[in-house]
Amino acid sequence: MILLVEDNADDEALTMRALKKNNISNQIVITRDGVEALDFLFGTGPYAGHETEVPQLILLDLKLPKLDGFEVLKRLRADPRTRLIPVVILTSSKEQQDIVQGYGLGANSYVRKPVDFQQFIESVRQLGLYWLVINERPSPEHSSG
Repeated sequence: MILLVEDNADDEALTMRALKKNNISNQIVITRDGVEALDFLFGTGPYAGHETEVPQLILLDLKLPKLDGFEVLKRLRADPRTRLIPVVILTSSKEQQDIVQGYGLGANSYVRKPVDFQQFIESVRQLGLYWLVINERPSPEHSSG
């Protein structure tokens, strides 16, 4: 399962289209702000009492309502349950400061959303290939320590 944290409907549609075009058939869960993303991951708020699967990958936008992507990342890395989940920042920000801060908070990758759709499809293909196929992850029983 992939968690897509994206508040922009156009970017969400673009990302979903790029995932489909690349035959990435993993279930995609979409949350539209930082608070909803954390509620989903930690089983709080509207997700309280729901058994949620740990995502194989989180695609995280930075400019989010309620709680920005940096704060989401900070909280993910502070909790043993989510510390090891691969997080790819997927944003339109070209700010060097955002790149440095993202990696400083524990992002695994920083990908700028290209304006060109073909380029975006290729970026998503490479993300899917690497994070969902090639990358070795710790087993769930070893990731909560």
